[in-house]
Amino acid sequence: MTMTAPVADARILGLAHYAARGVLEHVLARHGLTFTQQIALRAAVTADAPQTPHDLITQIHGSLKADPADIRATLDELLARQLLAADGAHLRPTDAGCELLTSVGADTAPISARVWGGIPAEDLAAAGRVLALVTERANAELVALTT
Repeated sequence: MTMTAPVADARILGLAHYAARGVLEHVLARHGLTFTQQIALRAAVTADAPQTPHDLITQIHGSLKADPADIRATLDELLARQLLAADGAHLRPTDAGCELLTSVGADTAPISARVWGGIPAEDLAAAGRVLALVTERANAELVALTT
């Protein structure tokens, strides 16, 4: 019996997203982090220079499409936990924030290797092209809906 691969669509994309996010949220919970906190902390850690709260909110909103007030609350939580620190008008990750993100990465690396391992490079490239196009089109539709 030959199995036909499912055609990529919104449902398949959603199922993959929520399966992967469920795994990540399980790991994050062990570290006392929420998904949004991890995204915000990662944005601060990987920035080329310290970011203002507005810069981080704009970047995170662009990725998650979350309410800017909720993102600001997340930044406040990271500040309260001393994972981010105010440096004048900017926020910078603390050593504890960087170490926590490194620890999360170490915990997720073997899981990611099992999930992504063995997928042919050409399949990953094709999926990457399709997902980039879907993201671009969905972002354009969201702009059209909100302007």
